[in-house]
Amino acid sequence: MTPALEISHLRKVYRSGTVAVDDLSMTIDEGQFFGFLGPNGAGKSTTIHCTTGIAEPSGGTIKVFGIDAVKHYRDARRLVGLCPQEFNVDPFATPRQIVDWMGGYFGMRARARKERVDYLMERFEMLPHQNKQFRQLSGGLKRRVVLARALVNDPKLIILDEPTAGVDVELRRVLWRYLTEINKDGRTILLTSHYLEEVERLCREIAIVNKGKIVQHGTKEQIAGGPGGLEQAYLLATGAQADHVAAQ
Repeated sequence: MTPALEISHLRKVYRSGTVAVDDLSMTIDEGQFFGFLGPNGAGKSTTIHCTTGIAEPSGGTIKVFGIDAVKHYRDARRLVGLCPQEFNVDPFATPRQIVDWMGGYFGMRARARKERVDYLMERFEMLPHQNKQFRQLSGGLKRRVVLARALVNDPKLIILDEPTAGVDVELRRVLWRYLTEINKDGRTILLTSHYLEEVERLCREIAIVNKGKIVQHGTKEQIAGGPGGLEQAYLLATGAQADHVAAQ
């Protein structure tokens, strides 16, 4: 079976000389719920940006369901839904407009867009809020909008960059339920998060990146099954001081 995402020897060096990603390789099988962990500046977002065409790799290859994400960007991008950490939307637009515009970006015809937007507004319980300005929404509702936008093209691979950042506990669990259901429907999910509980709850496979390199990769049981669980494994893999780990 062709992997959902196959990254081989990825390297990204910015003009400043900063090496953001250094010889990073990982494979995510179709249908997987994959946790991608690491401290700020470790290379997670750069890897995502290279995968989705926001940044151009300095070396290596990225394939989305076997399609080269650099050489055949448009074909690969059609298979990906990206939910970024930032609210990169028009604050005066409505949820319905925001999701509809993204459908247009993917070339969906008006009727198909309307049907898909209708479904997503209902699916994410946004109907009472669909015609409000984005800036008027709560943080949790904003998260639902950007997630719905990521799903408008019915992608096979969904990339979620801190999807529950700033969301209260109750709404975070609601979003967890949505993501679990989407994964059960057969969608592959790549999740970055600083909430280790979230990763333990949702993901079946985990990779930890530090200083642009994968430092640990395995099943959740392999990584989080030891004393101290995922938190201690994460601290050790990312170079935490021994006394910090011992205090956990």
